[in-house]
Amino acid sequence: MTIRRAMPILHSEATPENREFYRTLGFEEAMDHGWITTFASPSAPAVQVSFLTSDKTAPVPPDLSVEVDDVDAVHAAVLASGAEIVHPLRDEEWGVRRFFVRDPDGRVINVLSHR
Repeated sequence: MTIRRAMPILHSEATPENREFYRTLGFEEAMDHGWITTFASPSAPAVQVSFLTSDKTAPVPPDLSVEVDDVDAVHAAVLASGAEIVHPLRDEEWGVRRFFVRDPDGRVINVLSHR
């Protein structure tokens, strides 16, 4: 299994203010679905941070996203470990296949692969 990137997901209702602030730091907007906005470094695109008002397609908001090369393999490993799956493995309309798992401290991790 290969990890392509890991990025924090910060819960925020101040998306316009964050957009301006993170642009000041040199980030560029990489994605905006209205309820989640992701900013990336133009010189290192895997360096990212997302701001989420709520997850429109899952029961709980995640705290961290981890993009992997094979989400099905990671899902199988997580199931075998006995960790709590918070959101089932599924294809999302915006081009990712993902599931959520709870880590030992209770944080919700969004594990995904792009399709």
